[in-house]
Amino acid sequence: MPSEFTWEVRVYYEDTDAGGIVYYANYLKFFERARTEWLRAVGIGQQVLLAEHDAMFVVKNVSADYHAPAKLDDVLNLTLTIEKLGRASVVFRQEAWCGTTLLNTARVKVGCVDSALRPRAVPEAAAARMRALLPAA
Repeated sequence: MPSEFTWEVRVYYEDTDAGGIVYYANYLKFFERARTEWLRAVGIGQQVLLAEHDAMFVVKNVSADYHAPAKLDDVLNLTLTIEKLGRASVVFRQEAWCGTTLLNTARVKVGCVDSALRPRAVPEAAAARMRALLPAA
């Protein structure tokens, strides 16, 4: 699998504001869905992580830059790359594109926690799959 993952989403009416433009917070939802689909694509099941390793990912920090608006019925390509893999966290770079137009860029840090929400190491099997997808330095 390449180091950059792409997932497509269409903008629906419910995603927009009164002007037909994607409501700013919905990019976070789109990016969350892309991370979930990425985990599935690399063979990391979130329910399996929780059931077998008492591990789950939670968002710790997000920074986003809005470059251009997406509109009703646009088809967006959401890209994701791992920027940094730590012992108990992962930093992703995510982008939303409409054709060749960059709409949004986000840096999302997720932490790995147990069911009591205490920090824990990313389970080794998941970390190994993620390490294999780190961009070449």
